[in-house]
Amino acid sequence: MAETKKIKTALVSVFHKDGLDDLLKKLNEEGVKFLSTGGTQQFIESLGYACQKVEDVTTYPSILGGRVKTLHPKVFGGILGRRENEGDIEQMKQYEIPEIDLVIVDLYPFEQTVASGASEEDIIEKIDIGGISLIRAAAKNFNDVVIVPSKAEYGVLLDILKEQGAVTTKAQRRMLATRAFGVSSHYDTAINAWFEKTAK
Repeated sequence: MAETKKIKTALVSVFHKDGLDDLLKKLNEEGVKFLSTGGTQQFIESLGYACQKVEDVTTYPSILGGRVKTLHPKVFGGILGRRENEGDIEQMKQYEIPEIDLVIVDLYPFEQTVASGASEEDIIEKIDIGGISLIRAAAKNFNDVVIVPSKAEYGVLLDILKEQGAVTTKAQRRMLATRAFGVSSHYDTAINAWFEKTAK
């Protein structure tokens, strides 16, 4: 059935690693392949799971002090490509874009950084760009992709996996997409509030 989708490849890009172990364990048991960057990739490998580097897919290193890691057509094409659109399928083959079925993100802790009394420079560096873009892309393509937009949703996906394996329904993907846009909206609202408050 077209509305049910199997998770084969997961892109994992998280700030907080706590609570991720059980989810990764279950995904690994279900045969899901991992794709990641930097500290998250090292964390996945430290648990004994194979993990492909995003850099191996994009052929680009992490640049600008880590500001640009996942922002690349091969990553976003893999998330946004419509699996039943012939033109998209053709272009994904042409440009060797891998399908990404699950995106797990936990954003830079912007609000906590502000609350800690950090410097303006540190606060600005905690404005997540890649993560928020991944969340929005995966949520937009909920027809084909599962989005876990924060560690608060790790358990939601884990329950689904325990119940039905690495397969999701369209209703479940839409529910997670709704939560994802909630996370995105809250995050941008917090950033906007900080800029408003600190405007000269």
